[in-house]
Amino acid sequence: MAEIVIYSSDLCGYCSRAKQLLRKKGAEFQEINVTFDCKRRSEMRERAGGRTSVPQIFIDGRHIGGCDDLHALDARGELDPLLTA
Repeated sequence: MAEIVIYSSDLCGYCSRAKQLLRKKGAEFQEINVTFDCKRRSEMRERAGGRTSVPQIFIDGRHIGGCDDLHALDARGELDPLLTA
């Protein structure tokens, strides 16, 4: 199973939607809440190429992007292969 990391924050609808899709796929993920954690938020920004919005999602170290990017991958049929790699 793929290693999935999702940077999220409290009260973020996009974060909830992304996690819901991953759960629907049966994927386990590590969630890093950056709401009040400046160090982790900085880490996220560095890993995500300067992006500051949440969620930021990584699958096996590959930056996927945000919620819309994750759903677009799924719509193209490209998410399932990444999750089972």
